[in-house]
Amino acid sequence: MNTETVRPAVTELRLSAFKTHRGITLPLTRLTLLTGESGSGKSSALQAYEILARLGSGESLARAVGEVAGSPAACVPAGARPDAQGRRGFRIGCTVDGPAGPVSLDLAVQAEPELRIVGERLTGGGETLLTTALTDPDRPTVQAAWHTAGATPVTRAPLPDDRLGTSLLPLRVAGKTAGQRLVLAAAEQVVVALRSAFVCDPRPEVMRGAGAGGTGGAGLDGACGADGAGGAGRGAGVRRGGREAGLRGGPGKPGAAVGAAGVWGPRKRHGSSGEAGGWARDTEGARAEGRLRSSCDNLPAVLERTSQECARRHAVLVAAVREACAGPVEGLRAVPRQTGGTGESPADAAVPTGPVGTAGPRAGVAGVRAVLDRGELGELPVEQLGDGELRFLALALVLLTGPEVLAMDPVGEVPSAHQQMTVMADGMDRCMDPRQARELVSLALRMTDRGHVRLLGTVRDPSVAEGLPGVQVLHLGV
Repeated sequence: MNTETVRPAVTELRLSAFKTHRGITLPLTRLTLLTGESGSGKSSALQAYEILARLGSGESLARAVGEVAGSPAACVPAGARPDAQGRRGFRIGCTVDGPAGPVSLDLAVQAEPELRIVGERLTGGGETLLTTALTDPDRPTVQAAWHTAGATPVTRAPLPDDRLGTSLLPLRVAGKTAGQRLVLAAAEQVVVALRSAFVCDPRPEVMRGAGAGGTGGAGLDGACGADGAGGAGRGAGVRRGGREAGLRGGPGKPGAAVGAAGVWGPRKRHGSSGEAGGWARDTEGARAEGRLRSSCDNLPAVLERTSQECARRHAVLVAAVREACAGPVEGLRAVPRQTGGTGESPADAAVPTGPVGTAGPRAGVAGVRAVLDRGELGELPVEQLGDGELRFLALALVLLTGPEVLAMDPVGEVPSAHQQMTVMADGMDRCMDPRQARELVSLALRMTDRGHVRLLGTVRDPSVAEGLPGVQVLHLGV
């Protein structure tokens, strides 16, 4: 048992056969940045991680792949040819380190002609803890065998072929023998690590729409306006809300997907329309709770909450924004948004909020907006900032908060002191100039050094991390 690594974390990502990757293993530290030429597979690596995270939350395979990659065929390695039965697929995996020691999870997924998990392998402690295999193509199940080390060495049972078997083990394993307890510890460790992921992709065009009182809209995919070249990010409307409301796990046990399988029979699933552990939930619920979504379109509401809950962290946020923004920055706060005026300047109409519990509904006020205090220059609504400044603000806020402020749902049965959030930021330096990007990486380094958060991001310019100890830069496509 590894007693030094208390908080489970993904320390290795394996892309055995996924999109442009074949036989690739990426070691992950507290702060890992992927870089490389366009088409080198930086975004694909994060997509593989996100698929694993969604499956670890109990989400169905179809939803996980569809929301992340768009279609199963998009995940198949380039140039892969179908076999005699017309089957093609992909293979991904990871290693999670934690109290149970290194635990490896590997998946073989059939993408065509039908999407299904055809093989899963969980190993740890020198034992093969779980294996699954497709034995009857006509049934929507795989044959699973997990380590028991009791009167019988393994226990066999069918599991659904559209769910991660590891996330279902807490519902199936009794924990009576030492072998079963090892299986449960390893499965919990993997589920905790995977469910602790938050995908952050601030969309300036959506944030401006929300800040101005609009609906947000999808805007241009990867647009950066005048601040920089457009990135490869996906448009907000493409996600169909899949990642916006965070991970959800079933009640009772870590990673449990209660009711996920439904009633199983030959060739057909019955009663499995509900999503157990799906990331997609009512986005209005996340808005009401003041929890930041992936696109950061509800940043003003979250900023109002965080500025009141922790003045010290808010001061750190203001200091970071001051370094990244052009012009003076003396403060950052959420103010009531005024309605009913015509041609009224949003900043002129802003009225500072009072202490917690003192602000109540008032006539002409509809929600809040975020403003920068420019000192003698007055207040500036954040939606008037440049794209790079907006993305910096949103990513800095994520790094300075925790799961309770983000639209995610880590395992509630495990104390927060035993969990470690992983922020995934594709195109982390998108729209930013080198000074802003380096300041953001420096802030991420300070936060990851505390041990409560990890970061996996992609950058175009690896020089933003030069001279910063503790930042691992992996060059893809070389």
